[in-house]
Order: sequence, then structure tokens, then C-alpha cells
Amino acid sequence: MEALLPRLPAAGPALPEVIPATGARRGRVGLLTGCVQRFLFPEVNRDTARLLAAAGYEVVVPREQPCCGALHLHAGRLDEFRRMARDLMAAFARDLDLIVVNAAGCGSALKEYAHWLPEDVAAEFARTVRDVSEVLAESDLPLREQRQTVAYHDACHLAHGQRIRQEPRLLLKKIPGLVLVELPDAELCCGSAGVYNLLEPRIAEELGRRAVERIRRSGARLVASGNPGCLMQLSRHCRAQGLDVEVVHPVSLLARAMRDP
Repeated sequence: MEALLPRLPAAGPALPEVIPATGARRGRVGLLTGCVQRFLFPEVNRDTARLLAAAGYEVVVPREQPCCGALHLHAGRLDEFRRMARDLMAAFARDLDLIVVNAAGCGSALKEYAHWLPEDVAAEFARTVRDVSEVLAESDLPLREQRQTVAYHDACHLAHGQRIRQEPRLLLKKIPGLVLVELPDAELCCGSAGVYNLLEPRIAEELGRRAVERIRRSGARLVASGNPGCLMQLSRHCRAQGLDVEVVHPVSLLARAMRDP
């Protein structure tokens, strides 16, 4: 479990609760900061907020937002999951057009709230949830050229749980000069799968090894994936196999290419 942890970043300032749009205004969205993302990959949340603002969205980041309950749902702890889901919906009970999520596992759980919760508000809430790639793929962003080769790994909760495959690729292709290469069997699990790599480490180890071998064959020096669990799993196995690649969230690559307004 310790081998999965990335180097913890220094605690930076919290995101403002309201971030104004810097591009032509398109709407008002709430940003889910997530538990793993918030503490292990806070730069992904900062990059997400910056890109959404540049795309014309006012971004609301509720300070009191709790865990979405995804990992409790995976573990079958449904009473705790339902309590967390209700608390999260209450935190986002504001005048918002969409709820934007940058962690595939969280997004998949939020979109399933209507299945697990009987109240009408759960169905209304679930209809507003979007992965960040769904929102930004439709936006125009001022991007600089980045001459890099990137392999994209489909997070299971994005490709299978939410059926989102093309949007992250379209998003990466917006970056001028970037070459996107497809991994063989890109939709195969990397072994993270929520808490699977903690509960079934032997099988997860083999899946991680196979994922890294696919990355090695691609020749890419960057790997993008839209879920923090995948980022940790792929990074850990790349280190273990001596493969010198950087594993990042797609929004991080877009943020690097963003021109200042």
C-alpha cells in the first residue's frame, strides 16, 4: 500500500470558493475536489478550475463538501455510502448548471446516485454530473504548441462505468503539436479498480505489469489517465520496472499548454 503513494506535495492554499470565469461566460459549475485528488494530486484540482474558468465557467468549490462515498460503495458499505451521498448533494445544493468531476471513480459513483437513493433529488443531481473531459472537449481554449508524444490509458470507471472514451482523446488532441498514441488493449484494467489493488494485490500486480509493458512498447514518455487511482497504480509499476515516464491527468497537460490571458 505504501508503494502506491506518490510523493506527497506540500500543502498549498485552498482553492477560492468562487472562481470567476475568465473566458466568455458559458455557465456556473460546481467542482468536486475529491478525497484522493484533494490531498495527493491537488494540482489537478487547480488545473481543472483554471481550465474551466478559461472556458467561460464560473467555478464554485464548496468548502464543506465531504467524501462522495465511492470507495464505500465498492466495499458494499451501503448505509455509509448513502449518508455520504446525501451530505455531498446538500453541499452542492446551489444554483449550478453542472457538477464537474476530474476523478473517474467519483464521477461514476455520482452518476449512479439515482440507482442507490430513492429521493428525486438524487436523479436530478446525477443528471448534472459531468467528467471534466466532457465539458472541456466542447470548449475553445488558448493553447500553445507542445511537441510531445502521449499515450492515453482508459480508466475503467471512465470507459466502462461512464462510457466516456472519445472525449479525453479529443481533449488531448486540442493541444497543438501533441502526438497521441493508442495503447494496445487500452481499456484493460491497470489493476487499481477502486480498492482492488489493496484487496487483491497479486492479481493487481500482474495487471500493473502488463499495463507498463504496453506503455513501454508505445515509446511514449508521457501517459495520461483520468483517475487518481490509475495515476498511482501506473506510476508505481513504472517505477518498479524502471520505465522513465511521467504519468499525469489530461488536465495537467492542457494546463501546461495554456497561454496566459
